[in-house]
Amino acid sequence: MMGSYAPPLTMLERGEGCYVWDVDGKRYLDFLAGIAVNSLGHGHPAIVAAVTKQVSTLVHVSNYFATPPQLELAERLKRITGAGDAGRVYFGNSGAEAMEAAFKLARLNNDGGRRTRIIALTNAFHGRTMGALSLTGKAAIRAPFEPLLAGVEHIEATVEALEKAIDDTVAAVVFEPIKGEAGVVDLPEGFITRARELTSEHGALLILDEIQTGVGRTGTWFAFEQFGIQPDAVAIAKGIAGGLPISALVTFGEASKLFQRGHHGSTFAGNPLATAAANAVLSEIESASLLDNAKARGEQIRDIVRSLNSPLVAEVRGRGLLIGIGLTSPIAAKVSAAALEAGLIINAANENSIRIAPPLVVGDDELAEFARLFAIALEAAQ
Repeated sequence: MMGSYAPPLTMLERGEGCYVWDVDGKRYLDFLAGIAVNSLGHGHPAIVAAVTKQVSTLVHVSNYFATPPQLELAERLKRITGAGDAGRVYFGNSGAEAMEAAFKLARLNNDGGRRTRIIALTNAFHGRTMGALSLTGKAAIRAPFEPLLAGVEHIEATVEALEKAIDDTVAAVVFEPIKGEAGVVDLPEGFITRARELTSEHGALLILDEIQTGVGRTGTWFAFEQFGIQPDAVAIAKGIAGGLPISALVTFGEASKLFQRGHHGSTFAGNPLATAAANAVLSEIESASLLDNAKARGEQIRDIVRSLNSPLVAEVRGRGLLIGIGLTSPIAAKVSAAALEAGLIINAANENSIRIAPPLVVGDDELAEFARLFAIALEAAQ
């Protein structure tokens, strides 16, 4: 393997529901779900059935052709995002690819060359390819690859900074409704609605990165619904297909007219196997009321963390089943390692924050086990 990753924490062999087992037979409660990817947990019958059926008929045809699963998924995404008949869907293979498409979309909203600026947020994460990295507001991961793409300006996530930055030269404003890689950090009150007002006023696109917050993770299909606004485009990935690589950029209204033939494309994107899996996942989320489950279980997990009364826990953040735990000292790696030793998979998003993102199917038994194991981890880290 290329040396761009840290050494693996362990070698996993199989999974079932909210649990995984390593090659030595040790069981772990998976409260990270592949970083908010495995929406239905591991080995869910709906995904197994859909993939088994599709792999035996048609896996890949290229985008010279359409397939029934692809069109079904596009229609489903238009419906659940609220983009409606005027909406359009571009398929990719990863979150970074969805953001590359979003960057291109922003560049097309140029008003004859008058709009040249793209506004993004400091300490935000949008991916590691060059366009997505240009939008990412983390100096440490940007520095080795500079100069990056021109025209992107990073501002602090405040309403004041937003009002100062946006004028008629801005092509797009891009941000995550909740900063996931920053440790599940909520944006300030009023920020999202003000961003919608200002972009509409000045003809800029509002592009939301819901790669981590979308597909029911925060208790609604998409986090933007909870703020009563509609973006011009939304990037979707991670939880959409339960582990198979797929992403999408969904556009709304006039933004759907910007991409024209030849502007963008991908060989693998939207292939029948990945789209069949995504249809199965989204159908199961809907039919099994997993949006409601995400909302309810998220509140229960927050209550569990608070009830532990640990001196290490400073705050609990996030929405639904995307949860950030702010620590009182920079020991997140130590807490995460202690949890893994105890049999619980969580994530140190940064030195002061733990990120929790269990499968949307999580239930009472898993929550009880989480309470026990996380208490052990916090005690071991003191």
